[in-house]
Amino acid sequence: MTNVIFAIVVLGVLGAVFGLLLAVASKIFEVKKDPREEAILSHLAGANCGGCGYPGCAACASAILAGDAPVTACAPAGAENAAAIAEIMGMAAPTGERQVAFVRCTGGVNAKKRYDYVGVKDCISATKVAGGPLECSFGCLGFGSCVNACQFGAMSIGENGTAVVDPEKCTNCGACMKACPRHLIVSVPASKTVQVTCANQDTGKAAMSVCSSSCIGCGLCQKECKKDAIHVVNGVAVVDYEKCVGCKLCTKVCPRDAIIPVATAEEKEKYKAIKKAQAEKAAAAKKAAEEAAASAQ
Repeated sequence: MTNVIFAIVVLGVLGAVFGLLLAVASKIFEVKKDPREEAILSHLAGANCGGCGYPGCAACASAILAGDAPVTACAPAGAENAAAIAEIMGMAAPTGERQVAFVRCTGGVNAKKRYDYVGVKDCISATKVAGGPLECSFGCLGFGSCVNACQFGAMSIGENGTAVVDPEKCTNCGACMKACPRHLIVSVPASKTVQVTCANQDTGKAAMSVCSSSCIGCGLCQKECKKDAIHVVNGVAVVDYEKCVGCKLCTKVCPRDAIIPVATAEEKEKYKAIKKAQAEKAAAAKKAAEEAAASAQ
């Protein structure tokens, strides 16, 4: 019995000694944590979505504090929290319009297929089988890798079979962009409604042969735009959001309905009539000017 008591006492003393040593060591080797890091963390979304490029919100907060990431690194946190983080960092509040994700494809059922894919319902997996089932090598595969990556319920597969974004729910975290193997998802200003819904860099017949709603790089939109806000780049129309005023003239001349909002047949006919009247008026004015000049001679 004495031995048992002695053993308990020894263990108790050893425990107390080691506990004291650990307490002293923790004080000696303590890493001082900047209180701003916790303050920054409190203004992040807390979703640990990885959209910022860091493994979690704590890592993001640390990177912001170290100056390795901007105060806007956490897109889901929004502008107000970014401004609060800037204040914590002693910086000016960031400016700029809210951005949302946009899928540059509405092919889906309009795109021709080479074969029926019956494998794992994942876009990356589908591309491993002969490059994917679509004839269009730029088209949305529609198997929902982006939908699975989105933690905010902002992505879905639309009725036509391509991915679509709910701009009201989108935080522009970038997770869907990273998940898309064809890099079809881009960031656009939330207020801009005129968008090119195609990423096919082929032109003319090559583009027409793989999808009935593809941009063919004809350049009619570029010629019609009065603000120089849309250009054909690498075979596909691209909107310059800094210049676009949303007049929608480009949508009315696009022969492929590859620019949204898609103009109705009535809108297109009405615009053609206006253009025709303008051309006739200009021709009449030119003729009158020529006749007046001839008379003056």
